[in-house]
Amino acid sequence: MSQKIARLPLFPLGTVLFPGGPLPLRVFEPRYLDMISRCLKQDGEFGVVLIRAGSETGEVQVAGTGTLARVLDWYQGSDGILGITALGGRRFQVGALDRQVDGLYLADVELLEDEPREPLPAEFRPMASLLQSVLDDLGKLYQMVDRDLEDAGWVGCRFAEILPMPAADKQRCLEVSDPLERLRFLQPLLQSLRSRRPQ
Repeated sequence: MSQKIARLPLFPLGTVLFPGGPLPLRVFEPRYLDMISRCLKQDGEFGVVLIRAGSETGEVQVAGTGTLARVLDWYQGSDGILGITALGGRRFQVGALDRQVDGLYLADVELLEDEPREPLPAEFRPMASLLQSVLDDLGKLYQMVDRDLEDAGWVGCRFAEILPMPAADKQRCLEVSDPLERLRFLQPLLQSLRSRRPQ
C-alpha cells in the first residue's frame, strides 16, 4: 500500500540525491535554516528534488521524483554558514506543491516502494571493486554510509551520484526502478571514462 506525506518541506537543488547516499549542504537562506532547525528538533525529514527550471534562490520548477533526506551531522562554519550532511532515504512522487511567503516549498508526496535487494551479477562485479576504491578515496563523506557492494541497487546509486554526468541523466537513474537497468545505463559511461584515463 502506498504511503503519503502531507506538506513535506522541499529543498530544490541542482543535483540529485539517491537513497542511501550522502549530501553535503551549506545552508544560509532563512527559509532553509528554519527548515533544518525544525527537522533537527523533531527528528524530521525534508525532500530533495532536482530543479528543472529556475534557480536555487528563487522560484523553481522541480522534477516529479525526489528523495527523502535526514540530517546526519551539522556544523557551524568559520564563515558563520551552517554546514550539514544529509542521508538519502526513500524516493517519492511530488504531488500538490505550494510556495510559502518565505519562499519555502511544501508538497504532498507519495512514497515509492524501496527497490528489492538484487544480488550483483558477475558481469558488474568489476564495477563494485572499482567503487570500493573510489569511495575509499572520497574519504570522510562516505565514512557515514553503510556499504553494500553485493547489492546491485546500492552499487548503481553510488555510481549515479559520483559520476560526472548531466543532472537529467542522474534524475533518470533515480527514476529507474530496476537496479540492473540502472547499471546497464551507467556501464558504458564508466568504461568511457576509464578508457580516457592516462595510464
